[in-house]
Amino acid sequence: MATVTLNNVIKRFGVFEVVHGANIDVKHGEFVVFVGPSGCGKSTLLRMIAGLEDISGGEIAIGGKVVNDVEPADRGIAMVFQSYALYPHMSVEQNLSFGLRMTGNPKADTDRRVERAAEILRISELMDRRPKKLSGGQRQRVAIGRAIVREPQVFLFDEPLSNLDAELRVQMRVEISRLHKELGATMIYVTHDQTEAMTLADRIVVMRAGHIEQIGRPLDLYDNPDNQFVAGFVGSPKMNFINGRIVGRDARGVVVELAGQEKTRITQPLTGAAPETGNKVIVGVRPEHFGNAGEGDADLVVAIDVVEHLGGTSFLYARTANGDDVVIQRDAAKVPDTSEITVSIRKSYLFDEKGLRLR
Repeated sequence: MATVTLNNVIKRFGVFEVVHGANIDVKHGEFVVFVGPSGCGKSTLLRMIAGLEDISGGEIAIGGKVVNDVEPADRGIAMVFQSYALYPHMSVEQNLSFGLRMTGNPKADTDRRVERAAEILRISELMDRRPKKLSGGQRQRVAIGRAIVREPQVFLFDEPLSNLDAELRVQMRVEISRLHKELGATMIYVTHDQTEAMTLADRIVVMRAGHIEQIGRPLDLYDNPDNQFVAGFVGSPKMNFINGRIVGRDARGVVVELAGQEKTRITQPLTGAAPETGNKVIVGVRPEHFGNAGEGDADLVVAIDVVEHLGGTSFLYARTANGDDVVIQRDAAKVPDTSEITVSIRKSYLFDEKGLRLR
């Protein structure tokens, strides 16, 4: 079984600890995406799984076998990097078969693997071309093909789409998702692009500053974030955050007054302990959770700065009276032509001053 288990994995560079006790259990055939801002430790974690970085503590197991001291070539993994790293003087067929030929793999088996990879990636007609005659998307397919021919237990992807333009990125996301379904292989994918994570992943590992903030299915993270960081990182445009304070309780939950608008109050149901009256809190609202005035829990007056039209949907970039920036999603046909509008908050989240979710 091609499982990957990380048990309290730590990485230090000298006295600096950059990965702090990571615990992850990747199931057989699962597509798991590590996502987070640059420098959060996601690529370092992937490189430790691959054996390209030594671990400073903990255990990594692949297929149930601890591989802390196992060489990368013997771990049963194949890695696709951000750079294509193709041999420019070789044809596509030679690039695909090179690794197998160097290890003395039988020619008949090598040919079988190369032919299968080419069919899966739909590059059979490109086999005689050299990399300089390929597009960026075709080069990335060849790089993925080199991983496929190894028939590994686990595929590792380190930001493989970063060098592609926007249209090709969308196309290759679809290709990689299709590839995962066709191969049924275990895949671990690193990206800073939360759209890629939401599109591809069975589960997402959200990282910040070497810590794992939350692990879950894409829509679970979107609908039920544990803290303000996850709420703001997962989703595009990101969740809006509006300052407020607790002003009391009623039968439905705590009553929050939004900063700068004394008459704008929302009631948030809480099952746990509620903050004391007067405490500052942060109200989170997704762009699509704003409605027309009078439709939701509270009405909010905002000044519109910019309207971004994206076909059937538009985004209004605006400010509250307190200066909090908000993005409001609207049907393109319902975009107002005024500089100030009133919107309602139909659904919201509550976070304390430290960014922890209040439930």
